[in-house]
Amino acid sequence: MDNFNLVESFAEFARQKGIDRPTMMRILEDVFRTMIKKRFESDENFDIIINVDKGDLEIWRSREIVSFDFFEDSFDYNENKHIVITEAQKVDPDFKEGEAFSDEVKIEDFGRRMVTTARQTLVQKVKDLEKDLLLQKYKDIVGEMVSAEVYQVLGKEVLLTDGNGNELVLPKMEQIQKDRFRKGDNVRAVVHRVEMHNGQPKIILSRTSPVFLEKLFESEVPEVFDGLIHIKKVVREPGERAKVAVESFDDRIDPVGACVGMKGARIHSIVRELNNENIDVINFTENLELLIARALSPAKVTSMKVNKESGRVSVYLKPDQVSMAIGKGGQNIKLASRLIGLEIDVFRELGESEEEDVDLEEFVDEIDGWVIDEFKKIGLDTAKSVLAVSKEDLLRRTELEEETITDVFNVLKKESYDKFSL
Repeated sequence: MDNFNLVESFAEFARQKGIDRPTMMRILEDVFRTMIKKRFESDENFDIIINVDKGDLEIWRSREIVSFDFFEDSFDYNENKHIVITEAQKVDPDFKEGEAFSDEVKIEDFGRRMVTTARQTLVQKVKDLEKDLLLQKYKDIVGEMVSAEVYQVLGKEVLLTDGNGNELVLPKMEQIQKDRFRKGDNVRAVVHRVEMHNGQPKIILSRTSPVFLEKLFESEVPEVFDGLIHIKKVVREPGERAKVAVESFDDRIDPVGACVGMKGARIHSIVRELNNENIDVINFTENLELLIARALSPAKVTSMKVNKESGRVSVYLKPDQVSMAIGKGGQNIKLASRLIGLEIDVFRELGESEEEDVDLEEFVDEIDGWVIDEFKKIGLDTAKSVLAVSKEDLLRRTELEEETITDVFNVLKKESYDKFSL
């Protein structure tokens, strides 16, 4: 292979991989200097001239002209650094002792095997550089939203490609439970993390990260994108429910209204992207008690006691508000606790004529949801209403087994009915 073909083929390959000209030049020079060191032991007296645009490559060696008189025990002659004057004068009779003699080293002088190795090294260096560039590119945008196309759906992950054909990974645990993908689908997600795996860069995406919801707000709400509205905090149960605290830097802008949009247009597009995840947008405030009350929406708080030292807050609500404060599977109170950074204890506030009782939904962590539904089918939705019915009647009126009913009775009897603590 001649100089032109070697340089030209490398330059074309590098251009296809998006490698810039200075980097190409550096790689070429590094590889050729390595070749020179292997062939001549040293490269300090070699000049390499490369023109990647034209495919030109010239390697020039500079040697000192010496005479036979120098061949003494004290003189260390090196044919790579010295040339005898008689040889130099064959090229130009005017050469004198002590002058520099330059001659071009042809690529074929290195031998076919070394040239083949150089070509393989050039290709590998470009591939390694491509990996480094890809790794750095995505490291710089961790937390940013990207759009990619699905090209393969596997059991534990979905493989996607970006606009440049690079592979991205969306693991099962980073997918919303209701997500269903097919080849060719366009998917939006945030760059979650970037790592090396078996020598290859692995770009991992996420649709469950709170950051993804934040970026969706930026894309759908111009005021958020422009910085007029700031997203203070996002907490999520991906695919189920989320709470987003927002504040406005402009008194004329209602942050909640702007995020929801006219007739809910803005929030609806975000909800659709998240497969109908319920989103509560909350107006952030430095007033902690007011923020707690807003975080527990739609429940209405009667009163509360905040203990910052213990990291807990006791919230008192009317009996008909307790189940709303807790939410399905305890989602609402969990998200509210995470949003404010305090554990919330919910207390039932009873009137003078009211007897203590607890909604069955408050026992969802100990009693399966389908069991609670069986009781609700026959109009029993509180602890006392269940305990007031005999086991025999419950066996007859429900499809529950005696062992299950006994377990429920044991749970309800040992619980404190005036408090639900998360």
